[in-house]
Amino acid sequence: MHRLGFVLKRPKKHFLKADDAKRGAFVAAYAALLIEARRLGAKIFFADEAHFRADADLRGKWVLKGEPALVDSTSPRWGEKTSYYSAVCLETGEVEIMELQGYSNAETSTAFLKQLRDKHAGPLNVIWDNAPAHHGDALRAYLTTPGLRLRLVSLPGYSPDFNAAEAIWDWAREEAEGELVLGHQSCSAGKVGTLLRPVGLPHRGGQATVPDRLAGPSRGALQRRSSQFLSHRPCRFHFGFGLEPLTQ
Repeated sequence: MHRLGFVLKRPKKHFLKADDAKRGAFVAAYAALLIEARRLGAKIFFADEAHFRADADLRGKWVLKGEPALVDSTSPRWGEKTSYYSAVCLETGEVEIMELQGYSNAETSTAFLKQLRDKHAGPLNVIWDNAPAHHGDALRAYLTTPGLRLRLVSLPGYSPDFNAAEAIWDWAREEAEGELVLGHQSCSAGKVGTLLRPVGLPHRGGQATVPDRLAGPSRGALQRRSSQFLSHRPCRFHFGFGLEPLTQ
């Protein structure tokens, strides 16, 4: 297979339910958002949650030919996991991380938005998916706060490749889970926390930033397509993807 030009890759899901028209409309809206953010001095954060389970995440293992590729497992309960929120700003490289106790919901999502708002001056745009935890009374009430200057933007359905925060979780799963036997939630939290500490704690002038090894992977399909969009046509401000103008 190598002689024919093939390489071995771990596949990613190709979401057949993704709507190409909606994804294309979002690319245009994101391009307009970038221009608006530069004009207003606003930041754009991509946000997401991730769960790290205590059992091994089987990815691949080098073994001698003819030997079985086995990984020890204590068969921890499905609920043995640790969870986090993360948000990354591609323009500045800034990262915010918040450990999640229990399940995500409107209240925990609101707490994370408050963390973002408290730590970053100026207008904020937060792009995330349409998960149930990203809706609810607590969020709606928070968004009515006078002078909040925070806008939520929902990604089109079945488009995790548009979320730059996914790169942080892909890397963390590769490093933390891999073929390790974490055993229970406390082990999982300890391992993942050790990995995320240099990412999520302030440094480089007081603010956490994306490590160099994650900067490239964080810029995915959405950034490539928006760059192509802007290079081929002038981008007028249009917020047809459910966006409202963000004022200072």
